[in-house]
Parts: sequence; C-alpha cells; structure tokens
Amino acid sequence: MAARREVKVQEPSPESSPVLIVTGASRGIGAATAILAARRGFSVCVNYLREREKAAEVVRAIQQENGRAVAVQSDISSEPDVVRLFETVDRELGHVSGLVNNAATIEPQARLDTMDAARLSRTFATNVIGAFLCSREAVRRISTRYGGKGGAIVNVSSGAARAGSPGEYIDYAASKGAIDTLTIGLAKEVAEEGIRVNAVRPGFIYTDLHAKAGEPARVDRVKASVPMQRGGQPEEVAAAILWLLSNEASYVTGAILDVTGGR
Repeated sequence: MAARREVKVQEPSPESSPVLIVTGASRGIGAATAILAARRGFSVCVNYLREREKAAEVVRAIQQENGRAVAVQSDISSEPDVVRLFETVDRELGHVSGLVNNAATIEPQARLDTMDAARLSRTFATNVIGAFLCSREAVRRISTRYGGKGGAIVNVSSGAARAGSPGEYIDYAASKGAIDTLTIGLAKEVAEEGIRVNAVRPGFIYTDLHAKAGEPARVDRVKASVPMQRGGQPEEVAAAILWLLSNEASYVTGAILDVTGGR
C-alpha cells in the first residue's frame, strides 16, 4: 500500500491583502468604514487623534472577525505626524494601496462675524491641510510614477459644501468645499498613474460631530428637510466609500457622490 502523502494547504498571507488608511477612524463614519473595509479584505490602519480606547475598540472589532488592523495615533494637521503615520503603516501593515481622508474637526455653531483667526486656522489645518498632506503621502506610495501599483483615495466631504451652512459653521462648509476641489484636481493630476480619487458628500448623518458643534440632536431637527424624511447612518456612508475603493468603480475618478437622502 502506497504511503499517504500529507498535502499542506497554504493559507493566504495577510500581508498580501490591500492596505487601507482611514483617518479619524475611532468613531462615526471613520469607524464604520474601517470595519466594513476589513470585512471586504483590507488590512486597516485605524488612525485617531485623542480617543485611544475607542480606536482600540475598532481594532478589536476587526480582529474578532479575523481581520487585520492597527491603531495609529497621529494629528493629521501636523506634517511630521502625517509622515510618521504612513511610515508606521509601511512597517506594520505593508504597502499602502488606499486612503480614506475622513478626519475632520468642527467648532461650535456661530456666525462669521463672531469667528476669530484661531478658529479658522484650526478648522482648515485639519480639514484641508491634513487631507492634502495625507493625499501627498499616499500618492508617493501608490502612484506608478513612484513605483507603486496604483490604488484609490476617497475623500469625505459634506453636504455643507453645497449648502454653505449659514448661521452654523460656514468655515466648516468652506473647508469641505476645498475637499471637493482637491478631489477634482488630484483625480486629473494622477489619473495616468493608476490612482483614482473620488469623494463622498454625506448629508445629515447620526454622528457625534453634531454634539461637538453644540447641537447633539441636530439631525432630528432637520431631517424633515430630507426627501427620504430621515437622517443617515455611518454604515450607509461607509458602503459608498467602499464602493468607490473597489474595482466595481474602476472607471470612476473625480466624482463626488452625494449620500444625502436626496437633499
């Protein structure tokens, strides 16, 4: 009787999975995106600024489903921090193939005539400069011009970019208008280098960003103005982001997808 030969089945290496950085991923849309991305096969960097334990919770949720994730603290408004963020991911997860520029800050509701330069600087440093810096580092790794294999960037804008948010936070709205412009310009700049750049523009979504702006129940107050008559959930925005990251959107770049319930 011939000896039985043991056949070893080689498991796919986690290092071969695409690597995604999601900024501001400790909560809200960022956390939902990180978790869904892991379910779709990404190794995920959960970037956070202050909420270490919440970021750790997102990582644990991913790992409990046999996903691969790390939490990396970084202030994206700081150029050295952004460089450190990407270098950490290079070491711990591998070659980056995707970026979701989600991190953003917002200030208490106010009119322009009460705003000072410090507030404006804080808003634009995180919401605009941070997205530019992270996109720069992603391009340096993903672009075929730098020896990369291509990939995708998805920016998280806001319906405020179209509405202007008068009497609430036109500075935040303006910063998101800049994100729309970044999306269109960068998409054309790197289209021949294997990188697709798109954006989602969420409407009234149930996240704690509204509490930071001083009105936790804002979505419930304004949802009657939405044709679908409800606010959105972070997971609904995450699904749109993951579609834009996927090969199903292979001929989509420079697009801004409204996730606003028809508003």
